[in-house]
Amino acid sequence: MWDSLLIGARLATMKSGGVPYGAIEDAALGIDDGRIVFCGAADDLPGAPQDLARKVHDTEGRWITPGLVDCHTHLVYGGDRAAEFEMRLEGATYAELLKAGGGILSTVRDTRAADLDLLVARALPRVDALRAEGVTTIEVKSGYGLDIESECIMLRAARRLGEQRPVTIATTFLGAHALPPEFDGRADAYIDLVCDQSMPAVVAEGLADAVDAFCENIAFDLDQTDRVFRRAAELGLPVKLHAEQLSDMGGAALAARHGALSCDHLEFLSDEGAAAMATSGSVAVMLPGAFYFLRDTNVPPIDLMRRAGVPMAVSTDCNPGSSPATSLLLMMNMAATLFRMTPEEALAGTTREAARALGMADRRGTLEVGKAADLAIWDIERPAELSYRIGFNPLHGAIRAGEVVAGSMAR
Repeated sequence: MWDSLLIGARLATMKSGGVPYGAIEDAALGIDDGRIVFCGAADDLPGAPQDLARKVHDTEGRWITPGLVDCHTHLVYGGDRAAEFEMRLEGATYAELLKAGGGILSTVRDTRAADLDLLVARALPRVDALRAEGVTTIEVKSGYGLDIESECIMLRAARRLGEQRPVTIATTFLGAHALPPEFDGRADAYIDLVCDQSMPAVVAEGLADAVDAFCENIAFDLDQTDRVFRRAAELGLPVKLHAEQLSDMGGAALAARHGALSCDHLEFLSDEGAAAMATSGSVAVMLPGAFYFLRDTNVPPIDLMRRAGVPMAVSTDCNPGSSPATSLLLMMNMAATLFRMTPEEALAGTTREAARALGMADRRGTLEVGKAADLAIWDIERPAELSYRIGFNPLHGAIRAGEVVAGSMAR
């Protein structure tokens, strides 16, 4: 007997190829021991529902998708940047914001001043907001500590989120995010610290699943990024990269040479960068929240990535400075309206391709037998509604590892 069986369903399996959304009408989905054991047409069930599972739930024609995956967030941090936001809208320049104590280093200061418990307490509401919209997997980066102990505390806080909430947390070490004030003018020396001390400390404690860096003219150059990636490889960690957000630095091609899981932002991605990513299989992570919040005008080259065959994910980029967003559904709408991704691409970008961007494509992101039973059940008439509506949450229920964890089903 299976643990449970969902009948009367419409499935958006999000398997690539075939029918749009990988849709199966009049379907059923069986769950046992936290995994999917049946996924297909109800007529193909090997017996009567009541003979197959201990619990049978009629979804009454609702759509089931894979649980959503938010594959790029910075949601563990101290303080906020609301005052800076207000100053910027009143005309303050970036230099004036820095003089007033704003910018990323203000978040570094507040994060260093916060202890583990405070960081967890501040992050939990952000996690809960994502979970309420059917998100079952969240990536969380460090990068606001910028010293060994503070970076480790951030990653411990991220791990604890997965202990206190029924959500899968993937952690990423982003020590090469910005230059800390104590290393002003000494970027190479700081990269020495990242490679020789910070990263080994993180690995020794098992705190990170991947390594990220910010390759940009206001952050770290190609040689410094290459050093970080080579050290990550020595320590057995996959890499990803904040690339081509403000200029074409050639970061995407560099990351692809290192077999990066993903390259994120990519507003200035070149033909060469796209070709390299397509060859390596690196996922392009679209971050429309930052594009919107910063009032950017350089749209990522979606058509180029389509032609090159680069898989595209969509994420919130939840962070205090450029995307204080905790709605992945809103990001899907923005990906469609601002970037002209199709609703199917947007949903694939928050399921199949987002899981790929985290190195989890073998166990999450699509509805297939053998994968984790991470599901979102929606009160919608067609999957395109998930990208179409604004400020509306049609989640009926979310299931993670076979257990109901969110929505009206959880009450």
